Amino acid sequence: MKIIVITGTTATGKTDLSIELAHRLNGEIVSADSMMVYRYMDIGTAKPSLEERKGIQHYLIDVVDPDYDFSVKDFMEIADKSIKEIIKKGKVPIVVGGSWLYIHALIYGLTDAPPTDWKLREKLYKKDSRLLFEQLTDIDPEYASKIHINDKKRVVRALEVYMLTGKPFSYFHKKHGFKEKRYNFIGFVLEREKKEMMERIQTRVEEMFRKGLVDEVKKLLDLGYEDTLTAKQAIGYKELIPYIRGRTTLEKAKEEIIKNTKDFAKRQIRTFRSKLKHDKSWEKIDLSNYTKEKLLDTIIKKYNNGG
Repeated sequence: MKIIVITGTTATGKTDLSIELAHRLNGEIVSADSMMVYRYMDIGTAKPSLEERKGIQHYLIDVVDPDYDFSVKDFMEIADKSIKEIIKKGKVPIVVGGSWLYIHALIYGLTDAPPTDWKLREKLYKKDSRLLFEQLTDIDPEYASKIHINDKKRVVRALEVYMLTGKPFSYFHKKHGFKEKRYNFIGFVLEREKKEMMERIQTRVEEMFRKGLVDEVKKLLDLGYEDTLTAKQAIGYKELIPYIRGRTTLEKAKEEIIKNTKDFAKRQIRTFRSKLKHDKSWEKIDLSNYTKEKLLDTIIKKYNNGG
């Protein structure tokens, strides 16, 4: 069976679209969002509530606690199992999310780089992000040029691989090739005009505050998750910790969340453009040219026609 994959930057409208699509195609949804896997992190991750899911089964939401370093391999294992379960029910698997690392691994597989060395990774995470990136640039400039200086998770992984094998991470990527696909799929990348997307991000952050984001972060701190890797890197959470600890104002924390979310969206845009430049398996959809009905009809028609 062919699966549907929907990706795009934050705040493009992937969640609402996927739920409506699942209703029309008798489908179920596999989330490919690196933060929605964590329990207790609902508002800041824009996680759809049970009511918003409208009775559609969602997988890979609320899977682990915030102190668990959920890996791409973890995602693949659960996603593969979920897709098999959906197909067994006679339903359509719809993979939805903006975490390209997850989607890429699910569709194209992982390299044969060594597994995580937790002690080494913990030592690396304690170092300054800029120093780590400079170190990576020295040993693997090819891979360093493809990621952002603040993408600490990928920087640490690349350094970890080099320290364990003596080979740069880019070596394993070249060796793999990522040519064979693990799934027969049709892929859609949702896009919006930049100004519109920035306005949507602003609106979304304001809505998160109205829904109680500050209280959600306070609860996480009360549960003892302040020093976990997740809380330190999740946008919407890391910016509020200094406010809750009395080191900044609420207004400044909100401004930081908006700025960091916009920067994150810009990085996503660059990633999708570079990764999908020559891959014809993906159809880019500029939402400014589509009504919701037209978009749904386009996806359903392509799916029914076999892609």
